[in-house]
Amino acid sequence: MGWWKSSTAIYLVASKSRHFAIMQQQVVRDGDLKNHISDMNKAKTSAEKSVSANSRTLSLLSQLEKINVSSVLGESDNARHVTSKILHLVQSQEKTRKEIISKGSTGIEVILTTLENTRDLQTILNILNILIEVVSVGGGRRASVLVTKGGTQILLQLLLTASKDSPPNEELMMLLHTLLAKIGPKAVNAVSLGKNGVVELLFKIIGPFSKRNTSLMKVALDTLAALLKSKTNARRAVDRGYVQVLLTIYVDWHRHDSRHRYMLIRKGVLQCIKSITNIKLGRKAFLDANGMKILYNTSQECLAVRTLDPLVNTSSLIMRKCFPKNRLPLPTIKSAFHFQLPVIPASGPVAQLYSLPPDVDDVVDESDDNDDAETETEIETEIDDDKDQHFKNDDIETDINKLKPRQELGRPMEELKMYEQFFPELSENFQEWDLVSKEPKPFIPDANLSGPIVVPTASEEHTAEANPSAKEVALKECNPSLTEEYNRRPVFLELPKQDNMKNSSLHQQNDQRNILPSCQCLSQEIVKGLDRISLQNSAKSDQYYSTGCVVKKESKDSLTMLACSKSCDHVSPCGGSLFEGSSVQLGKLCCTGVDSEEEGDSRSSSSGEHVMLQVSDVSPVHDCDLYLEMVKSTKSIPDYSEVAYPDYFGHIPPPFKEPILERPYGVQRTKICQDIERLIYQNDIIDRVVYDLDNLSCSVPEEADVLKFNSKFESGNLRKVIQIRKNEYDLILNSDINSNHYHQWFYFEVSGMKTGISYRFNIINCEKSNSQFNYGMQPLMYSVQEALRSRPCWTRVGTDICYYKNHFSRSSIAAGGQKGKSYYTITFTVTFQHKDDVCYFAYHYPYTYSTLKMHLKKLESMHNPQQIYFRQDVLCETLAGNSCPLVTITAMPESNYYEHICQFRNRPYIFLSARVHPGETNASWVMKGTLEYLMSNSPNAQCLRESYIFKIIPMLNPDGVINGNHRCSLSGEDLNRQWQNPNPDLHPTIYHAKGLLQYLAAIKRLPLVYCDYHGHSRKKNVFMYGCSVKETMWHTSVNAASCNLTEDPCYRALPKILSQTAPAFCMGSCSFVVEKSKESTARVVVWREIGVQRSYTMESTLCGCDQGKYKGLQIGTRELEEMGAKFCVGLLRLKRLSSPLEYNLPSSLLDIENELIESSCKVTSPTTYVLDEDEPRFLEEVDYSAESNDDQDVELADNTGDYEATNQDDGLSDSDSTRTLLS
Repeated sequence: MGWWKSSTAIYLVASKSRHFAIMQQQVVRDGDLKNHISDMNKAKTSAEKSVSANSRTLSLLSQLEKINVSSVLGESDNARHVTSKILHLVQSQEKTRKEIISKGSTGIEVILTTLENTRDLQTILNILNILIEVVSVGGGRRASVLVTKGGTQILLQLLLTASKDSPPNEELMMLLHTLLAKIGPKAVNAVSLGKNGVVELLFKIIGPFSKRNTSLMKVALDTLAALLKSKTNARRAVDRGYVQVLLTIYVDWHRHDSRHRYMLIRKGVLQCIKSITNIKLGRKAFLDANGMKILYNTSQECLAVRTLDPLVNTSSLIMRKCFPKNRLPLPTIKSAFHFQLPVIPASGPVAQLYSLPPDVDDVVDESDDNDDAETETEIETEIDDDKDQHFKNDDIETDINKLKPRQELGRPMEELKMYEQFFPELSENFQEWDLVSKEPKPFIPDANLSGPIVVPTASEEHTAEANPSAKEVALKECNPSLTEEYNRRPVFLELPKQDNMKNSSLHQQNDQRNILPSCQCLSQEIVKGLDRISLQNSAKSDQYYSTGCVVKKESKDSLTMLACSKSCDHVSPCGGSLFEGSSVQLGKLCCTGVDSEEEGDSRSSSSGEHVMLQVSDVSPVHDCDLYLEMVKSTKSIPDYSEVAYPDYFGHIPPPFKEPILERPYGVQRTKICQDIERLIYQNDIIDRVVYDLDNLSCSVPEEADVLKFNSKFESGNLRKVIQIRKNEYDLILNSDINSNHYHQWFYFEVSGMKTGISYRFNIINCEKSNSQFNYGMQPLMYSVQEALRSRPCWTRVGTDICYYKNHFSRSSIAAGGQKGKSYYTITFTVTFQHKDDVCYFAYHYPYTYSTLKMHLKKLESMHNPQQIYFRQDVLCETLAGNSCPLVTITAMPESNYYEHICQFRNRPYIFLSARVHPGETNASWVMKGTLEYLMSNSPNAQCLRESYIFKIIPMLNPDGVINGNHRCSLSGEDLNRQWQNPNPDLHPTIYHAKGLLQYLAAIKRLPLVYCDYHGHSRKKNVFMYGCSVKETMWHTSVNAASCNLTEDPCYRALPKILSQTAPAFCMGSCSFVVEKSKESTARVVVWREIGVQRSYTMESTLCGCDQGKYKGLQIGTRELEEMGAKFCVGLLRLKRLSSPLEYNLPSSLLDIENELIESSCKVTSPTTYVLDEDEPRFLEEVDYSAESNDDQDVELADNTGDYEATNQDDGLSDSDSTRTLLS
């Protein structure tokens, strides 16, 4: 150390004189330069400046090289001066940094040679700063150049020499560690350093708690953490027992740092542990050293101090990573139900599933550490990191020839003629129809043709050949008072009051909320005691429920008998009884009646009295009897024999707002700690199976304090439940049939609960990498007790909700060949309001196939056949034999006069579809809103019907919906990836839906709009995906010439209209990019092959909105149905915009869509291939992951919206909205 001190003294004495001399030389240089410039022309001046800039660096490097080869005494002063000049240039000019490191340059060699030979401290500090500047900006390639030139050996030797001094020079050591930390993360660099003993040296520098040299300790830990990211170095550290050393050091600093002044050092130790535990040997060593308990205890002690959260979070990541991977407690990850396919695909996941030997264990995880294959010969590929690395989405289609739409029929016209039967409206002349008028009248689109709806007998069977609902039923003479009542009603469809109901006791409480949703009139005592409705041994008779119900109750615990003594005059004849005879005997009751605090409500209902259950009016299209009738014809693979209460009773939106839940701080780490406690305190875990589809002998728990579970009903999908602690349960969802994954949708029943107890539910085999459950979304619950109190509704419930990666491993078979994938947990806590209630939980508002059939039946029976052309056909049968309905809606022609018939036939088509993914139930609620608006008495709805013919497939995947699938049909495939080449045997609904569109293209009747309704699990609001060649090319920036493409921007008109009219719609979330992974989706195929320019996917959030009228609120069925209605309003405005002459608007309005694309040509939120789903890249930050490269110090970032807010104006008229769009 003495030579450094003496050299420093000489340098300080000489520096002043040299500084004065340098200033004099600079003055002379400046004067000479001015004289020189005055004698030269401008071109010569420019050239001289360029040469001067380059030659200065080269000159300094040349001087430094001469100093290296010279042995003259006193050259150290020159070395200081030259390196100081180089440092100044490097700090101020990027060009200098590039010149030193560029190919062919000897700059690095010269600098490193100087560093190796010099003994002058200031020169060494200058060179280290130069190297740090060079490496910092250039990234990995520049660091690699430094290593390949022998830099690591020189730095290592310098570090060894400096560490021998006592005390070591702190500035020198910090610069050395900073430089080593920057080059250490590169694998080959770290290995090189490790081979030369840097890891061992650093372990000598770090140590137990000490207040001396804390800065050096910090940089040494940073360097060590960087070096240990190399698996070779990590294995070296494990072999030398350094895991135990690090844990001991951490505990020592944790105990002594009582004032938390050295948190960065403590975190540095944790970062080193985190790097080592990236490999299997490190994780094993961590567990063997009792690391789980050590970090668990220390992190628990840190919870009280908010500033120590980085330590808690890093400890949590380490513990989660080291938590031993467990297999799911299942015999197989394949679905508990099997369906034999008529044709086995030649390739793909389904083919692999069928090719597995029967004795293969497809649950076991064989991939914990197959990434430990790194050897000493780690090779780094040459990557030019100097280039700017912009975000690049390789999924975006860049081939313009593939992007351009090319209309292809795909099937011969002779084959497509089979679809002619689904378009009778194109050939119907209406000569035999009883129309309003047969006289020619001028066509007035805005004429108010609304009138009373006549409800025909619902038992009339519908046939495709004779359509009584649209052809044979004539308008009946109406009661004037009834007509007056309809004129006062709102525009949405409502159930009319039938004449034969006027004497019913139900109408004594006409305007009250506690009215039966249908003809179901059971004793209040009986319905409160219903456990569930069974279809198992029901007789297919035509007996009906009655209004007079005799109740006989022998004692509190005796069986309750229901006897029907009176026929029901107001029962719709289609609502047949499920039960044989006129009486029903119910089994043991699960719910024992009303809670004690509300028992007074039922005291008047004594034995022998005639009483009725009174439930609020659920929906004009919900009918309990009709629902049961529809269920009987629904075919499920498990052969379900039960009906869930919510589907039977129906749902009305709650009268209160449901805000997006604010996430409590630290909730996720609390849940993770509780999971870790399972490993540390295993004796506290009950681990009892209480529900199991794979074990038919699994009995229902009889204990009073154990919950009972069930999901053996339509759309249910619970597979197994394990009681973990007294009030905590792990739930496992069933895979999609003929699949081994797709777990997200859930729908199950819980009973046997007590009040005042918090029950925790963990759904442990979810697959999506993130969820809106992390951003305020709550699961839904339906209480039967609440329904019996006139509140039959799904409500958002649950606290302490989060979604995170767990310790259950997905086998490579389950993960599509990917190894090391984990499942995710949805966890939520619920406190029930009623003792012994029957409650249902769901991922989103359930909407079953039987519900759809009931709604379509009611709409068909309630419409005015003179005003509305309504036709329901069966497009095809599914694999399970369920019918796929096809609905046609338009306005009846005003008369059978030639002009009116021509106008009727020439209306453009609108083609809509929904529910191709069973778990996206919100799509069905949006479709319900669309259907009800189209069938309503609103003048705008009538105008819309007169403008278009609607072809609607409201449920493309009935089998998936029925059997509780999340994503697939019975074929085990995502039907929205089969549109390019659908198989008629495996994908009949897609094959024939595409056939309908191909037929329309063949007869030159392309739909004006195609829209497929979907649900979105990771984004808020409602938005659309469309297709545009220009926007796709603009976004990729691959072909600048593509901006010269001519493309009709009409595809943006409808989303723009919706952003002005629909409160939940967000234009900023829309995207019109075409991606390779979406080439076989409905949206892209209908656009590219069929030729429909306005081809969309409309995505509705599962969570809520972060803009507009509903900002901060979770979405409900009211808002979803409103969106379906607003979509219709948007189509009407689209009609007026695209047909200006018909509405006496100037033709210049046709240019509106040219103004909708901004000049920037940027897409705000492109779709991206995520888990094979129609979802964009998820941009919100969350600490859910336990991956080793996640270094998050904050527990949870707030939900920062990445969506642009759009101005909403609900009060705009059609004309006002048009003007707004044009402005």
